[in-house]
Amino acid sequence: MSTTTNSSISLDRVAPGRWTTFAGPEWRNPGGGLWGGYAIGLCIRVLELEPEAVGEALSLTLTYAAGLPSGELDVRTRRLRQGGSIGVWEVELRPAGSEDVGVHGMVTMARRPNTPDFAFARMPDAPPPESLPSPEPPGGMQHFGAQAFERRTLEGFPPKPSGDSRSLAWVRSRNAPLDKALLGMITDNSAPRAMYALGSVMTTTLSLTAYLHATVEEIAAVGDDYILVECEGRVGGGGASDERSSYWRRDGKLLATSEQLAWYREIQPRSAE
Repeated sequence: MSTTTNSSISLDRVAPGRWTTFAGPEWRNPGGGLWGGYAIGLCIRVLELEPEAVGEALSLTLTYAAGLPSGELDVRTRRLRQGGSIGVWEVELRPAGSEDVGVHGMVTMARRPNTPDFAFARMPDAPPPESLPSPEPPGGMQHFGAQAFERRTLEGFPPKPSGDSRSLAWVRSRNAPLDKALLGMITDNSAPRAMYALGSVMTTTLSLTAYLHATVEEIAAVGDDYILVECEGRVGGGGASDERSSYWRRDGKLLATSEQLAWYREIQPRSAE
């Protein structure tokens, strides 16, 4: 079975719990490996297509064990438990033909019941995205998911050392209406917070947990519009730093939140010889 999706992820089911896909070079980081957001979208998308999966993705935790190259990938899915409303799945992403896991995901799937809504969090004040410039850096459309998402920054970008790690940006899907897989990708769309403390750093994601609070229908209501991304860091030390983010619909609906742990090291300036 081959299925082409609207977020440029095409999956072929080759056996129960076994899939293949091709990750194009446009999904690479500047360093060469696949952008972490692509792995998030792929984990959500494969379970949307998995015949035995029930409900929709509610939360996921990805561990980035090793860098994934662009090109052919093997995807393995395994159901760990299925209850009346909640199912737990494991997803592994590997380079084609390899037994070494690049990204490991634990995904909670859920049938979403009709319950009363409540909210304690409030969307921060922000000017409309139409009033902000949309800079296009040279070559930026070809890497790091920039071909899939437009980003209009309010504050805190580009990152630089300061006393504040907070950033606000409007982000929208360029090529298709927002859905769960695309929203998952956006949870890895902000600059590492170590850049706001130290400036020049080398950094990589160790783990990322995303909570997809909104239902499929609530996300679909975004359509081609922007969502507001609020991101901040709390602490870094011993090579590890954290960040947390919130993702808001324009009308104030909180769609998702995320927590991320990154590994970093400072790049020392080269001394003049």
